[in-house]
Formats: sequence, structure tokens, C-alpha cells
Amino acid sequence: MTTIGGLLMGIGRSFRRKRASSLDILSPKRAPRDFYKGKNCKPHGFHTRKGGYIVQQDKLPNYVVPDLTGFKLKPYVSQCPLQVNTYESAEASK
Repeated sequence: MTTIGGLLMGIGRSFRRKRASSLDILSPKRAPRDFYKGKNCKPHGFHTRKGGYIVQQDKLPNYVVPDLTGFKLKPYVSQCPLQVNTYESAEASK
């Protein structure tokens, strides 16, 4: 009697499992029409009751740039250098 009861419980458990398709991540293709997933970005402000948008300065990115006066390196690399040293050219010259 216990083997039949265990068998019935096992069958019941298999029916209670969720389908594999319901475990997938919800995407806009499989969701309702008004579903908007976004790109995991945090908002910079909030919407007002009258349809406006208020930007909060503390949520904006704050870039700290060091003082580069007297810095010897240039910000850009020349596209036509005078001499190029690569690994293949160094072996060929030996």
C-alpha cells in the first residue's frame, strides 16, 4: 500500500512542477503589449503629475577630472607614426 501511495505522490509532484517556458526570463517578445523592460538603467529624476520631468542633480554622474597642466603626454595617438615596432618585425630583423 505504501508503494502505491508513494507512486501517486511522485506523479502528483511531477504535475505540480512549473513548465520550462514559464521559468524563462520575461522578454518584450513574450510579454503583453504594454510591457517595457528597459536596459537596467536608473532614472535621473521623476515625472510630475502634470507631465513634466524633474532631474535630480544628485543622481547625475559626477566626473572628477584631475588637473593636467604640465602633463607631458598628449591625449591622442598619431595615426601615421614614424616607426612601428611589432613582434614579427623584431624577429625578421634578427
